[in-house]
Amino acid sequence: MIRVVHLFVSPGHNFFGHHGQPPDRHPLAEVSAVECVTGQGLRGDRFFGHREDYKGQITFFSSEVFAALQAALGLSAGLSPGATRRNVITEGVDLNTLVGTEFEVQGVRFTGTAECAPCHWMDTALGPGAEAWLKGRGGLRARILSDGWLRCDA
Repeated sequence: MIRVVHLFVSPGHNFFGHHGQPPDRHPLAEVSAVECVTGQGLRGDRFFGHREDYKGQITFFSSEVFAALQAALGLSAGLSPGATRRNVITEGVDLNTLVGTEFEVQGVRFTGTAECAPCHWMDTALGPGAEAWLKGRGGLRARILSDGWLRCDA
């Protein structure tokens, strides 16, 4: 079973589209629930309505991978998984197995479209070496196939 342990949205892009420029400073909000809109994304998030059939309407990242990253690179225990700039932090699933498949979380249907590959910004956002360490473990991009709400599991 896929557990949702954190949910994050941001009104703007800090890294996306900023190659060769400094990052922006749009705040990241941790929320207890978020509305998923078919074909659009997460209401209130920077990628909502980004473009038709966008493969990253929602992004997922594993809490287990985040803990392993912290240990491997000696990152602060206080570092939030939100620093990955992924929307849904999960527990209990190998996200790479969901690429190319339809799956359901809390009654909302998704299709995994691709690994959410780490970019050079990961070294800035998380710590030196994060981009290389996260290759093949960067999370999951997905499309939203049904309307509904995701909530943090208790």
